Amino acid sequence: MAEWQRTHTCGQLRTEHVGQTVTLNGWVLITRTYGNQVFVDLRDRYGLTQVVFEADAGDLFQQGKELGREWVVSITGLVRNRLPGAERTDIATGTVEVEARVLRVLNACPPLPFSVTEFPDEELPNEDLRLQYRYLDLRRRSIQRVLTQRHKVCKTIRDYMDAKGFLEVETPLLGKSTPEGARDYLVPSRVFNGEFFALPQSPQLYKQLLMISGYDRYFQIARCLRDEDLRADRQPEFTQLDVEMSFVEREDVLSIMEELAADIFDKCLGVKIPTPFPRLSYAEAMAKYGSDKPDLRYGLEIVDVSDVAAASEAQFMKAALEAPGAVVRAINAKGAAATFSNTQLKPGGELPKVAETYKAKGLAWMKAEGGKLTGSIEKFFSDELKAKLKERLGVADGDLLLFVADKEAVVCDALGALRIHLAAKMKLYQNWWEEKAAHDEAEKKKVDAAKKRKELYTPVPFQPRAEHFNFLWVLDFPMFGWDEEEKRFAAMHHPFTAPMDEDLPHLAKDEDLGKVRAKAYDMVLNGYEVGGGSIRIHRQDVQSRVFQILGMEAADAQARFGFLLDALKSGAPPHGGIALGLDRWCMILAGTTNIRDVIAFPKNQRARDLMTGAPAAVDARQLKELGVKIG
Repeated sequence: MAEWQRTHTCGQLRTEHVGQTVTLNGWVLITRTYGNQVFVDLRDRYGLTQVVFEADAGDLFQQGKELGREWVVSITGLVRNRLPGAERTDIATGTVEVEARVLRVLNACPPLPFSVTEFPDEELPNEDLRLQYRYLDLRRRSIQRVLTQRHKVCKTIRDYMDAKGFLEVETPLLGKSTPEGARDYLVPSRVFNGEFFALPQSPQLYKQLLMISGYDRYFQIARCLRDEDLRADRQPEFTQLDVEMSFVEREDVLSIMEELAADIFDKCLGVKIPTPFPRLSYAEAMAKYGSDKPDLRYGLEIVDVSDVAAASEAQFMKAALEAPGAVVRAINAKGAAATFSNTQLKPGGELPKVAETYKAKGLAWMKAEGGKLTGSIEKFFSDELKAKLKERLGVADGDLLLFVADKEAVVCDALGALRIHLAAKMKLYQNWWEEKAAHDEAEKKKVDAAKKRKELYTPVPFQPRAEHFNFLWVLDFPMFGWDEEEKRFAAMHHPFTAPMDEDLPHLAKDEDLGKVRAKAYDMVLNGYEVGGGSIRIHRQDVQSRVFQILGMEAADAQARFGFLLDALKSGAPPHGGIALGLDRWCMILAGTTNIRDVIAFPKNQRARDLMTGAPAAVDARQLKELGVKIG
C-alpha cells in the first residue's frame, strides 16, 4: 500500500481510535487559523474529520495554513480527544480530531466556480451552473446522501425480488421502433444502411416474451428513453423497476408491490407503511377528486349537485346541463370563507383563473356566514335548495363553496386543480421534508444554546411518520379514449393491456368500445403516480382486435408486431406486471420536489447535458458512413 493511501475514512474515527496513527484521504472543506493552531475540516463521502496543525510542527503548520478549499490531500496523524467544550454532537466524528504529522498534497486546485460547502444560509448557485459543473455539485453532502439512499433503494429492491423468486434479466437497448405513445430515440446503423434501431421506451415487449418463454417472475432496474416534449419533472432518460409475472391476476401483482413498497419505506426511511393500500376505481377517483392520481392526505371531496342546480334559477348552470354528459359539481373548502376575499373569487381573481386554466367557463361561489349562504349565485337558489346544498356538502359557518358547470371532463380537471390549489393555500398538509426543516432548525438552536452554556446537546434526528405518506391504487381505467385530433380510439395505457373479462363482449362492437374497462392499475403516492401496470393480453385474437381498434390494418400490425402475435399463438400464459418510476420514488424518499436532484448526471429542463455539451453536432464523415443527411 502506498504511503499516502488511507487507513480510515473521514467518517470512521471514534473515541476508541484515540492514540492510533491513521492516514486520511479527502477534500479540504475549510481551514480556520486560531493563534497557534490551524484547523482543517477534511471530507469524503463517508463523513468529516477535523485535523489540527500545531505551531510547534514547524513547516507543517505553514503548509496547513496554505491549504485551499477542495484541495485533495492525504494526512497522516495521531487521533486524540477534542478539548472539553469543543466537541460536536451533530457529526459522528465530533468527539475526536487528528493531530497532523504528515501532509501530502495529491492535487491542488484554483478557486472553483461555486462553493460546495453547504454552510447554513449559503445560497446555491443556479441549477444550470451546477449542472455545467456537475462533478463539483456531486461533492455536496446533500447530494451524496441522496445518491447513497438511491443505492440503498436499489439494493432493497434486489434483495426483496430475489427472496420472492424473481429473476433479474437484462433486455436489449437496441430494438425495433414500436411506438408506445411517446417518440422513440432512433439510432442509425452503419452496417445496415438506411435502417434504424430504437432505444427502449420500456422493456414492455421483451418482458412479455420472457413470460411466453416460461420465465414466470422477471424484474429489471431498467434504463428507458423517450423523446418527449420537455417537462420540468421529467427526463429524456429515466430508470424504472420493471416487473412481470405469469399465472397471476391483478391482486397478485398489487400484493407483491405493496409488500415491496412497505419494505423500501421501512429499510430506507424507517417508516412502517400500512398495507393493503386503499383501492379506488378510476370513475370514483375522477368524480370525488377530479384526478386519476388523487392526493388523499386531505379531504376537499368533489360532490355532484347537478340535480340541485337544475332546479335553481341559475341559467348558466341550467344551460350547461343541456349539453350531453354535462354536470355541476362543487367543493366545500371548510373554513376557507375568510381565507379568500370576494375579489379573489370574482372573474379574473385567483381562484377563477385556476379553473379557467383548465377550460372552465367560470367559477361560481357561495360563503356560509351567520347561518346563511351569500355570494355570487345565492340569489338563484331557493331556501329549500340552499338547505339541500348545506346538507349534501356538509356546510358550516365559515365554509367556502365553489361550483363548476360544464362537460364532465372539464369539471373534473378544473375542480381537481382547484382542490390541489386550495390544499396548498390552506396548508392542509405538510410534506415530511418541510416538517424536517422546521425540526432541524429548532434542534440547531438547542445546540447553539447549549454551546453558550458550555454544555453538550445531541440533536434529536427527525423521523418521518406513516401519516406523511398516502398510498392508494387506482383501478378499472377505461381501456380506450377518443382522440379528437386523429378521430380514432387510443389506448389509455398501452395496446397490450387486457380488457376486463366481463367487458370482452363490448370489445367486439365499435359502438360499445367506450364501455370497455382495462385490467390496468396505477400506484399513487401523495398525488404522484409512482407506478403503473396491467394484466396483459395473452390471446392472439384479442390482441389483433385491439390493434384493429387502434387503427392498424392487419398487414401493418403484422409488420410492426408480428413477432408478438406469433409468440401469443405459441402458448402464452396469463401474465401481468408493473413499472415503478425509480427516480420519482427516490425523489419522494429524499425529500425533494426536483427529480434532477436524485439523478447523478441529469439533463437540464431543456433536455441538455450542460457538462458534456450533449446533444452535439456529429462529424460529417460519421453522417456519411451512416447514410444520414441533415436538412
